[in-house]
Amino acid sequence: MEELAKASGISRPTLSKYFEDPRSVRVSTRQRIEAALELSDYQPNVYARNLNRKRTRNIGILVPHMTDPFYAALVARLERQCAAEGYWPIVISSHGSPESEERAMALLQSAKAAGLILAPLGHGRLGEIVAGLRGDIPIVYCDVAADDEHPVVRTDNVQSIDVMVDYLCRTGAPPAYFEVPDVNSNSRERRAAYIDAMERFGEEPRFIGAVRLNDWDLEQSAYEAMLAALDASSLPYQTILCNNDRTAMGVLAAAFKRRVSVGRRKGNTLRIAGHDDQPLARYTCPPLTTMAQDLDGMAERSVSMLLGMIGDEHPDRIRQPVGNVILPAQLIMRQSA
Repeated sequence: MEELAKASGISRPTLSKYFEDPRSVRVSTRQRIEAALELSDYQPNVYARNLNRKRTRNIGILVPHMTDPFYAALVARLERQCAAEGYWPIVISSHGSPESEERAMALLQSAKAAGLILAPLGHGRLGEIVAGLRGDIPIVYCDVAADDEHPVVRTDNVQSIDVMVDYLCRTGAPPAYFEVPDVNSNSRERRAAYIDAMERFGEEPRFIGAVRLNDWDLEQSAYEAMLAALDASSLPYQTILCNNDRTAMGVLAAAFKRRVSVGRRKGNTLRIAGHDDQPLARYTCPPLTTMAQDLDGMAERSVSMLLGMIGDEHPDRIRQPVGNVILPAQLIMRQSA
């Protein structure tokens, strides 16, 4: 950078300011710097710059599974939001393992992350680890929370399940609830919300499938459980509400295997609905009726709140105030229910 300063006639502090945020220098100065960069092919070393800073431009992002379509879509939005704010996202998956989650937290700390956006498993020691940081690193939970001490941005599970149960009860037989492996607190909240909603509508809650702890192979679990249910009875239910879209896909596959017709058209045997509106939900056969979570809102508000906690108050941006953000979901009506 010293050589670039001499070659361009621009002071090193001004260059440093430019690399921190190009909009922070005058337009004429920015043009001179960019002309010098083009001639010299200078590229700043982000690793070296981070070593020289008390606070890096890294944002750590931890999710349970990158192969899960919901988390993959959420991470894509978080990455874009961080990049737009001038931060470098470091994304790590815990692969559904509490031990991997602990190692990921240690790695993010060693990387001197300026802040963390965490989607915890909910059954490991992450809450204890976060508490041990004693506020050294700003943290925002996204989708689920591991404690009540840090802000969370998430979907309103009570609202989303209530809307879906209302829709299914108004348009056909009341739904039975397809049990899902207990992978995080969303599983338990949606199950409880289903019970409450059915009781409000004067209907008896009914359940299908078996619960297994921390089994992230959701499609296979649902497929096997649905096959067993179809083979063991004469199908005493006409509508099934699944905890999430991945479970619904397994249920759809089992119904196809046993030649059970699915859809809301007259003459079909079964209606199936999901939750999340993951990217593949519209391409199932039939297309899946589901509740769409506000992924754009979750990503934007998580990053905005975290940067406000870090202290990055860009004059052109209004930061999300610190506090829990509970976002409503939207009913997406397709042909499956």
